[in-house]
Amino acid sequence: MNKAITDGLVLTPPPFQNGLEVWSSGDGTPGSDTYAGDANAAFVPADPDFGGCLELVKTQSTQRLRFMGETPLLPGCYLRISVRIKALSGNLPSVRIAGWPGGAGGAKVPGLVEAAPAVALTSYGDVVEVSAIVGTGLRPGVDMVWGAAALYGHFGLDLTGQNGGVVRIDDIQVEDITSAFLRVMLSTVDVRDFGAVGDGVADDAPAFLAADAAADGREVLVPAGVFRLGSDVTMTARTRFEGTVTADAATMLILQKNFDLPTYIDAFGNEELAFRKAFQALLNFSDHESLDMGGRRISVTAPIDMAAAVPNRDSFATRRVIRNGQFEAIAGPAWATQEITSQATYAPADPRRLSAVANVANVPVGALVEGAGVGREVYVTAKNVGAGTLTLSQPLFDAEGTQVFTFRRFRYVLDFSGFSELSKFTIADVEIQCNGEASGIMLAPDGINFTLRDSFLTRPRDRGITSVGEGCQGMNIDRCQFLSDEQSEIVANRRSIAFNANSNDVKIRDNRVVLFRHFCILAGTGNLITGNHWFQGDSGQTGLRMGGIVFTQPNVASFITGNYVDNNFIEWTNEHDATPDYFNQFSFGGLTLTGNVFFATFVADWFSFLVIKPHGVGHFINGLTMTGNVFRTVSGNIDRVERIDTAYADLDRTRFRNIVIEGNTYNGVNEPAYNPVTIVHDQNTNAATWTLDFAPYLPFRGRARSVQGMVPEGQVTSGSDAPVFDMPWSKLQQGPNGDRVELNWSTACRGKIIVTARVDNPV
Repeated sequence: MNKAITDGLVLTPPPFQNGLEVWSSGDGTPGSDTYAGDANAAFVPADPDFGGCLELVKTQSTQRLRFMGETPLLPGCYLRISVRIKALSGNLPSVRIAGWPGGAGGAKVPGLVEAAPAVALTSYGDVVEVSAIVGTGLRPGVDMVWGAAALYGHFGLDLTGQNGGVVRIDDIQVEDITSAFLRVMLSTVDVRDFGAVGDGVADDAPAFLAADAAADGREVLVPAGVFRLGSDVTMTARTRFEGTVTADAATMLILQKNFDLPTYIDAFGNEELAFRKAFQALLNFSDHESLDMGGRRISVTAPIDMAAAVPNRDSFATRRVIRNGQFEAIAGPAWATQEITSQATYAPADPRRLSAVANVANVPVGALVEGAGVGREVYVTAKNVGAGTLTLSQPLFDAEGTQVFTFRRFRYVLDFSGFSELSKFTIADVEIQCNGEASGIMLAPDGINFTLRDSFLTRPRDRGITSVGEGCQGMNIDRCQFLSDEQSEIVANRRSIAFNANSNDVKIRDNRVVLFRHFCILAGTGNLITGNHWFQGDSGQTGLRMGGIVFTQPNVASFITGNYVDNNFIEWTNEHDATPDYFNQFSFGGLTLTGNVFFATFVADWFSFLVIKPHGVGHFINGLTMTGNVFRTVSGNIDRVERIDTAYADLDRTRFRNIVIEGNTYNGVNEPAYNPVTIVHDQNTNAATWTLDFAPYLPFRGRARSVQGMVPEGQVTSGSDAPVFDMPWSKLQQGPNGDRVELNWSTACRGKIIVTARVDNPV
């Protein structure tokens, strides 16, 4: 590159023969003294070495010679000022190239180097060439670095040393030698050419912005060095980093043309810091909807506080994606669970609050709450230190009064809990390797439509995904694998949970979940759970099994369809109800199980695949469909596929409604359940009352509450073998458990009859 050629710039001053009125004995600025008419300066027209030249007597300690014209200094340009000189007589001086830096408005730019190193003249008559390079950037070989503020210079030379010497000076030459500094002359713009220093101290942000503005389609190069950015920088040109940048937490570097994690790693030189800075940029400009990790693996030594990485935003609700990479938790003290015990008071009238919390300031937001009467997966959503209160993600079912609670704050590789709200956020094609050290993802307290798809959560220590509030509304988990760190443990000793949700409309599809304590704890309604396979068995004989999916609200309005439920069960509770007794609210209902495979091995005979566990009295079932499922056990039969866990309360079997259990396949089940249930009763002796036992077939060992139909099979005859043509009337809910039906005839008779009864009242 040569601006004298490309832009037609005139750089070299006029020869001395044109007159000395443009040559100053001062700094060269307008109004400074010139050598025109000076008794100590004269033009020599015929020097044998130089031809025309200037003869000058040194009379000042620093004898200046400056061209009064303004030699332009453009960003990215480097000028070499050179002169040939010889001593004629008197004291031998030293010679150096020098200049005066001019800025905007004709003002001098302060603080710059104005002279190159001096060269001593050691003999008379010998021609010595002296040169120096001036330019905007700090490059090897540049003698005077003037940065971007200097727009022009008054160039020449200085004579230093003892006075009295006489020298002759050839015409001064100024040339553009920028090409000597450019490795890729036409495709790269170097930030040093615009004043970047790269010492880790000077603020190089203005130089980055200037280089970006001048790039005009070319690549911006950040060379070796450490470049501090003191303010936000947006690079619209493609940027390549050989050196690194440093910036405080609030300062953003936005790379629009190559916005990807590998480039940010090149820029910041540290994987964790680079990811935080890339995420900060992702949430602060609209040119990219996703951060491509480029297949990179990030070694994570401490939880990544995602909100702290973006200190200028408390919430975000525009679709953003992190994709195509891997996080790996590295062992260290930063992953240790924080555990606090503190006394607090709970009142069901204020169901999501703990009050009078001792040492409330020490209780971390996002901590799991444990104590008497506390359901599973209850978290601290917020705290008010002044009021001494904690806000909870769910009510407590039996904790009224004052007690000591335990608060455990797990550590997550990606922790979004610092945001007040985060919506439409997606993580795709990412593996989070927790290595038994860390948990996976903690969601923001509020937000909608968080999505995890085509990803792996591998060996989380405590939790795969945790929702501490409503940030799971409409959550999607699709085609992911959750792999436990506790696969060698028996079920009873496991503590990890794949995920929980507090809000509604969760979609869980086509996932594979291996050997957690629970697959998921769902406190919301409107859930769609389809195409998943979750395992929870162990090698124990007739070992304990835990709930795979645990519903914590009675009216779930949820579908479980086309799944493989392996060595666990569906657990249905109301443990997140501050007043769990039934009182005109919706009771247990709205659950549909269709087309699933339920499998168990080496389980006790009392094991069941659907367990309802009411935490208060008076509840019943109002809306349950189980159709087209396969229930299968090996290495021992089970009694039933459904049961009620009465640890806290029983269900009111006199109020069952709208239960459909039909079209299922039972293998290894002693008492298959049906509703409606049809049995064939063969009455061998004459009797006016026939008693039919429906107990083995009625769901949940319920009561025979209605008869849908009856039809004799063959002829019913009286004691005299006369045919009986009238129909009996039925008497329901007979026997000590109400699971029998009595058919009452007008006369004693015998025969065979097919009767269909129900455990519920369907209307």
